[in-house]
Amino acid sequence: MAGADGAAHPCSICMEPMAPGAAHRGGAACAHAFCAACLSGHVRAKLESGGGAAVVRCPDASCAGALDAELCRGALPSEVFERWCAALCESLFLGARRTYCPFPDCSEMMVADDGGEECVTQSECQGCRRLFCARCQVPWHAGVSCEEFARLGEGERAREDLLLVEAAREGNWKRCPRCRFYVEKSSGCLHITCRCGFEFCYGCSKPWALIHDGCPGA
Repeated sequence: MAGADGAAHPCSICMEPMAPGAAHRGGAACAHAFCAACLSGHVRAKLESGGGAAVVRCPDASCAGALDAELCRGALPSEVFERWCAALCESLFLGARRTYCPFPDCSEMMVADDGGEECVTQSECQGCRRLFCARCQVPWHAGVSCEEFARLGEGERAREDLLLVEAAREGNWKRCPRCRFYVEKSSGCLHITCRCGFEFCYGCSKPWALIHDGCPGA
């Protein structure tokens, strides 16, 4: 960097004169200039200290400005620039609620944009573009509420199982309290004998007894 008189300005760190075109400004609002070696060393040192802090201040003690990664890019080795960009991205997540894609072959990290509310469920992964439930942290369970999904066993959560649950809810089917098999009553009384031999009430799902009064479905 040269002054109005054409004289070379020294690096603000090592104070060595810099050839024209060899000076690098660190920030748009900062008047200080540095040689590539000093600027790169300063940024690297800041990234390696304090847990990889994203905000890198101007090394001049009299300046409160922050360095701009894009402006410094030409003076930085690619690995230093990439580490700085990664630290800047990570800083965006600080204080935010994170969520992860539940698919094992993806696991993309995202920021939940629901303001901390639990009302947002269906989400699309920005990495693999597949749908998942942000509340349950599982692949999207279409037609089945989070509460219903939580009650399902591990072997009942495949897509075809969820379709069966949806059909059972719409048809008002009941599950045998013993074997969990779905039963549909088309006519007759509330006394059901399941294929497993267990007898229960279709109205309240309680075990059947000879005296069964007060059932809400009676």
